[in-house]
Amino acid sequence: MAEYHQIEYRIGKDGKITETVIGATGSSCTETTKGIEADLGEVETQELLPEYYEGDETLTTDQTTSLNQY
Repeated sequence: MAEYHQIEYRIGKDGKITETVIGATGSSCTETTKGIEADLGEVETQELLPEYYEGDETLTTDQTTSLNQY
């Protein structure tokens, strides 16, 4: 089944384009717009929204073990 994402574009008075992907998480955010960005030109800045990191949680643990010899 196909997955659809909404992409919002805002064009400022200075001609800069702001792109926002809605309804996507993880790397699908950047994959969705990769082709369009290549056609539009150089990406000056990129700000990843919290949705980008959803499902990409990393579990880090520190474990210390003490051995007591009797």
